[in-house]
Amino acid sequence: MPFHSGFVCILGRPNAGKSTLLNALVGEKLAIVSPKPQTTRNRILGILEIPKRKGNAYGQVVLIDTPGVHRPDSSLGRKMMAEVHEALEGCNLIFLIVDATRKLEQGDQFMLGMLKRSGTPAFLLMNKIDLLRGEKGKLLPIMDEYRKLNDFQEIIPISARRRDGLDVLLEKTLAALPQGPRYFPEDQITDQPARFMTAEIIREQILLATSEEVPYATTVAIEQFEEGARLTQIAAVIYCERQGQKAILVGKRGQMLKKIGSAARLQIEKMLGMRVFLELFVKVHPNWRESRQFVEELDWRRELQRLVGNAELYGLTKTN
Repeated sequence: MPFHSGFVCILGRPNAGKSTLLNALVGEKLAIVSPKPQTTRNRILGILEIPKRKGNAYGQVVLIDTPGVHRPDSSLGRKMMAEVHEALEGCNLIFLIVDATRKLEQGDQFMLGMLKRSGTPAFLLMNKIDLLRGEKGKLLPIMDEYRKLNDFQEIIPISARRRDGLDVLLEKTLAALPQGPRYFPEDQITDQPARFMTAEIIREQILLATSEEVPYATTVAIEQFEEGARLTQIAAVIYCERQGQKAILVGKRGQMLKKIGSAARLQIEKMLGMRVFLELFVKVHPNWRESRQFVEELDWRRELQRLVGNAELYGLTKTN
């Protein structure tokens, strides 16, 4: 059987399950997940190696998770949508993932317009079918609505959370991708540097621990990342926009910051496979989401250019 390979963009509205799907397919936690919309702010690349088996296709699928499709109203929002458009360029296939429990809405029309303009073949993934609970008959009318609006190569019901339908999805994906080279080493699962993934893990804990405007008004920058033989020392700054938000993030006697730090440290240790000493600081940067320069500086690809050559910048490989 020939080797198939290609790039697959995961496109969808906020909270459709894009990051959950990426993590489920790769088998590792590459993208943070929370119940809050707009959790993903950057393109996240996951590399899935499908081994050769007798009679089956094999190859390498490069998955690109993207921020939720929305109409931006800030510099941060515009940067997020730029990430989506860049991911659509040059991909071989698009996974349009939608919430099977929701009817077609105006935001879906906007997303379908992007899909049509790309001209790229697409699969429609009806996610969260596990939530229909015996009401799967409701799925057919929704599928028909989407089918009328776009010529999808495949329409596949899935549950990313429970991994239902993913074997079928991968089989059809490989068949849709062209014969091609292996783009990344077999054991590499992402191109994201450990520094970026560390910042994302900290931000995930902020999303889980805080509410209202606080999680959306915060971002994380890694100031120090020194990996030793037995211990990695990390210092990170949590930026927010107002003093009131800083007070919430720090908490009474520092309890909230301690909670965020402790939970993040455990996740980072699991990712790196070693002990971690983590220091967190909170700083106010008024209206940082409206600052194009500040938002651009947060891009890990720019940080990579500044720090190129450091060992921790290489993409992660499979864990044993």
